Parts: sequence; C-alpha cells; structure tokens
Amino acid sequence: VQLQAYGGGLVQAGGSLRLSCAASGLTSSTNTLGWFRRVPGDEREFVAAITRSLGNTYYGDSAKGRFTISRDNAKNTMYLQMNSLEPDDTAVYYCAAGARLGPSTGNYNFWGHGTQVTVSS
Repeated sequence: VQLQAYGGGLVQAGGSLRLSCAASGLTSSTNTLGWFRRVPGDEREFVAAITRSLGNTYYGDSAKGRFTISRDNAKNTMYLQMNSLEPDDTAVYYCAAGARLGPSTGNYNFWGHGTQVTVSS
C-alpha cells in the first residue's frame, strides 16, 4: 500500500485548502482511510477518517464543523476539504490506511508522507 498526500500550502486564517491522498495497492484490509496531523514535538492528532466501502465518516473534535472528508473510489483518492482555517491548524498532515474506522493510530497500518499546511494569522 502506498499513500501520497498533497495539496498543502500557505493560507491566511479564515481561508480554505483541499488536501488529497492518492492511494495504491489498497486491499480489503485497508477499508478505512484517515487523516492525521502533527505539530513538531507533539503526538499525531486524529483529524478524520472514512470507509471506502460505505463512506462512513468519523471526525476529530478539531475538524467537526469545518473539515469534510470524502473519497473517490474510482480514483483511489481521499480528500480533506478544510474551511475556516485557523493558525492552530498549522501542521504536517498525513494520510493513513487501515482496517477499522476510528481515531486510534493503532487502527492504521500504512502511512504516507505528509504535506505541510501553514495558516497565517
């Protein structure tokens, strides 16, 4: 399984970004795709996840009401639409794949390289 996140960049507070995660080699054991983020010195923080089969979603508290996760199975791509961005959203965002929907890093077996999101005040 290979995952590649892209779409990060610099945006002003209140702005929007859409992250994408291109996946390959997915199997039935990688039914869930998720987004995490990390600030240097901190633990990885769960952002959102979605199941490939039914599109069930799960959001972390920081994402609720502002971020929307989606997927396009035909393109093997997952998206994270981020609106109303705040400086606290600044982090490296990673996509991950695993078997179970949920916020625990233990649910995810495969991780991609991250994409930097910087929100200026």
